[in-house]
Amino acid sequence: MQKRMFRSRPLTKGFSFGLTSGIITTLGMIIGLESATRSNVVIIAGILSIAIADAFSDSLGMHISEEATAARKPKEIWVATVYTFIAKFFFAILFIIPFSLLSVDTALAISVFFGITVISIYSYIIAKKQHHQPWKVVGEHLLISFIVIVSTHFVGDIIRYLLG
Repeated sequence: MQKRMFRSRPLTKGFSFGLTSGIITTLGMIIGLESATRSNVVIIAGILSIAIADAFSDSLGMHISEEATAARKPKEIWVATVYTFIAKFFFAILFIIPFSLLSVDTALAISVFFGITVISIYSYIIAKKQHHQPWKVVGEHLLISFIVIVSTHFVGDIIRYLLG
């Protein structure tokens, strides 16, 4: 049983990293671009760029990080790499849907709600699995998410002010 748990870690690590990074990075980029441009086209282009470039970048980072861990076997390294890419790409690309169909304001609200909800649910699952207090884990992750949302909003506002 212990051996099986060890082998599943790269999958969990890659998925967890990809999910979190896919949501937080994309949400931050969306908030900043929305504040700066208010353009669905610009935001969709940003999401596609993040989904492709950052998914490859993060999966390569995961790959190199796992290679640096001497205990990992090549198959485990590739599992973490592939799951990082898939999760990062998938969760980033989901944000295109509301911006393709709705106004900027509505799409932004849905995106923030979606991102915060998924982060909360996954944080709760992690906390329960590790026998931690869910409110602490969820609260910590939501605080970091809130910092990303607020800071990227202000950066977008500053850019719009300086260049507009």
